[in-house]
Amino acid sequence: MDLPPIDIEAKPEKLEEAKEAGPSFHCDLSDTEIVHKIAQAFLPGLASACVDNTTGGLFNSPTSVAVDMRREMVEYLTLRSETFVAESVILEGGPEAEVSDHPYDMIADFVDDFGSSKRNIFSRVSGWLLSERREDRIDDFVQEMEINGFWLIERREVIAQTLLKNVDFKNTFHCDMKFNSAAELAEHSLECNFRTMNCTNEGCNARFCASHLENHASICPFKILPCEQKCSDSIMRREMDKHCITVCPMRLVNCPFYPVGCQSSVPHCTIQQHRLDDLHSHLLYILQVIHKDASMEVLKKRVEQLEESASLGRLAEAWDVRSLTVTIRDLEAEIGPLNVNANFGEEHKESPTKIEERVKSPSKKEEFNDSPNKEDDNADSSSSEEECKDSSPKKEECPELPSEKDQCKESRRSEDSP
Repeated sequence: MDLPPIDIEAKPEKLEEAKEAGPSFHCDLSDTEIVHKIAQAFLPGLASACVDNTTGGLFNSPTSVAVDMRREMVEYLTLRSETFVAESVILEGGPEAEVSDHPYDMIADFVDDFGSSKRNIFSRVSGWLLSERREDRIDDFVQEMEINGFWLIERREVIAQTLLKNVDFKNTFHCDMKFNSAAELAEHSLECNFRTMNCTNEGCNARFCASHLENHASICPFKILPCEQKCSDSIMRREMDKHCITVCPMRLVNCPFYPVGCQSSVPHCTIQQHRLDDLHSHLLYILQVIHKDASMEVLKKRVEQLEESASLGRLAEAWDVRSLTVTIRDLEAEIGPLNVNANFGEEHKESPTKIEERVKSPSKKEEFNDSPNKEDDNADSSSSEEECKDSSPKKEECPELPSEKDQCKESRRSEDSP
């Protein structure tokens, strides 16, 4: 029995039809900042490859090999980026393993690998011995290419965008959506998170994708913000610190009477109101400096006298320590000198009750004279006087001894005599 014939070509036709019927419009948008960052890494990598490849050569220079080296570099990077996902899957053992933290790091490693492959023997030796000179030559060649416009940034960004799509297999930094019509793609382009946007703040030329709008708005130095110290002005972010320190009316300043003891810090716009509110304390600070020996109670009474004798406007006109000191001295000249010891006399003044107690109670001298031992003391004193009288005759009985002067005269006479 023969088997029924199998239509082998039916499935491929269906597959081709399904393939042709699939979405054919791709969104090519990607993260603008990452693309620009990758494009900036190409020029130093190319300069490094050209310098290392021509080190030690007599007839070659980095400029002579730059064109060919650029073509080889683009081909190498494209090939590595296309095979990167497959290589990472084989090496790591699965598509879910993390290969690198960032696409820029992956492509930067490709650029370094290309430069290392172009180093000759002379460049390896000179790289070990003369590393600083090598870096200087690379920097000089990078500047030369930028000045001459050898590889424009726009062309480098096109290549960087292609490499980014090849290595970004998680679709984190580019859009991979597909559409069946151009109208759908155009409608999506207006809302895509990777669409390019320009900063609207005056003076800022930054370009970024829509997903980074909030991040840029939080750091843009040209954005106008309300003052951080709650004043009525609106300032650029980059000038905010200068405004808050120098001209902001709400900046904190020390009280003008800080040198004499006031520790208050008040906004600059309220300094006059602070002086009026704390005028009593400021007067007390100044009086403590003028009258150092006076007690606090005396100084407080003096403050009250000054406030009563002068109008508030006269004292409020003094803006600082010097002017208020002069005003206080003028007022004291009108009032009269301050009696610093007045308080001391009142404290040591005896009350009438204490005087009566002192009169009634005998003094120590009277108690000593009225004591019963007074007669004994008199008897002792009389006996001592009698002993003195008895000792006087004894003094008369004792022979009088010759003085030293008489002895000297007698010795001279004995020498003169034969």
